[in-house]
Amino acid sequence: MTGNLRIAVDAMSCDHGAQVAVNASLSFLERNKTSDIVLVGNQSELEVFLFQHPLYSSLKHRLEISPANSVVLMDDKPSVVLRRKQDSSMAEALKMARDGSVSAVVSGGNTGALMALGRSILGTFHGVDRPAITKLFPSQNGGTLVLDLGANVDSSAEQLMQFALMGQILAQVIKEKEQADVALLNVGDENIKGNELVRLADSLIREAPEINYIGFAEGGDIFRGKADVLVCDGFVGNIALKSAEGAANIILDGVKAFFERSWFTRLLAKLLAPHMASALKQLDPDTHNGAMFLGLNGVVVKSHGNAKVEAFVHAIELADREARSNLPEKINKALEFIAFD
Repeated sequence: MTGNLRIAVDAMSCDHGAQVAVNASLSFLERNKTSDIVLVGNQSELEVFLFQHPLYSSLKHRLEISPANSVVLMDDKPSVVLRRKQDSSMAEALKMARDGSVSAVVSGGNTGALMALGRSILGTFHGVDRPAITKLFPSQNGGTLVLDLGANVDSSAEQLMQFALMGQILAQVIKEKEQADVALLNVGDENIKGNELVRLADSLIREAPEINYIGFAEGGDIFRGKADVLVCDGFVGNIALKSAEGAANIILDGVKAFFERSWFTRLLAKLLAPHMASALKQLDPDTHNGAMFLGLNGVVVKSHGNAKVEAFVHAIELADREARSNLPEKINKALEFIAFD
């Protein structure tokens, strides 16, 4: 290995097996000359895929294997994983981040297990009970940060307030704004709308002087850019994420089908391709694969479990960017100056 930034990839936990992680890691290394990869998993299985890949011989000095004895399955309960799978590829990757031998971790595995192991191995920010999954959605204001996207399906009002504070600090850093606007995702923007959890969180956030809170926002405001940050519990957030991805895929499939209808539409597609490429890329869920576990003492990026190679590459690239910007350290430092009850 070189002196480059190092990223640990949990190579065994994806739906499509280790080959996706191996191929994505090699593609990432080919494009990014200043980073190295540590593949964590079953050594003999990983070597089979590595040795048959045409890029391996030229990139093997920037890639190593760290053996792991077990794998976290998608249906494993987090409590069972904590007790019995501390030797898994997921846990071993997180331990490398804790010990400082890597700067980031990428996993496409079981979300609940990743959160539980992350809390246990890395710990959380000052004053934060639980981490939240977050990512930047494309919007009219340069991107809307949404959290939580599935780490916690039953959040308390206090935890939603913590998400709001972490999200605001993160948005100010990544969007380079002195002050970021925060809103709560709700079924309407009127003050009387919402369930008990949302209304209680609304009251708590309004009383927090550190949060630049603007009230409620609806689902469509994610893309309209009403606020820099939209806060919700993981149950709602995950449904919003999957719905947006499903809608985007329908649009992309429809556009593709239209341009394949005849020789004329295929010619039209070639003429329009340079002008449409950017817009279509914005819609493609694979381009936006990867979400950050915000609140952990380290960079942990969650990929979709069913991600194909190119999508997994984007998750590794996200981890690389987050590690280079020292985001966890910046957010944790900001939280240290805030008095939590």
